[in-house]
Amino acid sequence: MSLFADASALIAIITRETDAPAIADCLQAEATRLYSALSAWETVAGLCRSYRFMVPTARARVGLFLGELDFQPVPIGEPEFELAAQAYERFGRGRHPAALNMGDCFAYACARTNKARLLFKGPDFAQTDIPSALA
Repeated sequence: MSLFADASALIAIITRETDAPAIADCLQAEATRLYSALSAWETVAGLCRSYRFMVPTARARVGLFLGELDFQPVPIGEPEFELAAQAYERFGRGRHPAALNMGDCFAYACARTNKARLLFKGPDFAQTDIPSALA
C-alpha cells in the first residue's frame, strides 16, 4: 500500500518537531510515498507562517526533502475535486468536529483516489474515516 503525506507530517519532519522520529519511521517503512502540488504548497506556506522561513528557503527545503525521499507527485483533477467536496460536506470546518480545511480535504481526496493511507499529525483526520499511516 502507498502513503500520502499531508502538510502537517511534512512540516513536522522538516522542522524536527518532537514527533518527527515516529513520522519519519513511518515514511521510511513505506515504498511508495505520494504528495500533491497542493500539499507541497501548504507545506511551504506552513513553514513560512509558523517557522518564519522565507519563501525561497521553504520551497528549496520542501523540494529537497521530497526528492531525497523519492516522493511521487499525484495529479489533482475531477475525481479529487469530487472527493474533496464530499470530504468538506462530511468533515469540513463548521460542519464536523474534524474541521478539515481546503488543504485537508484535498489530502483526504488524494489519499482516497490513490488508495493510500494518510500520514498526518494532529487530531483532525483521526475524526474521519481515512486510514492513518501511523496506526
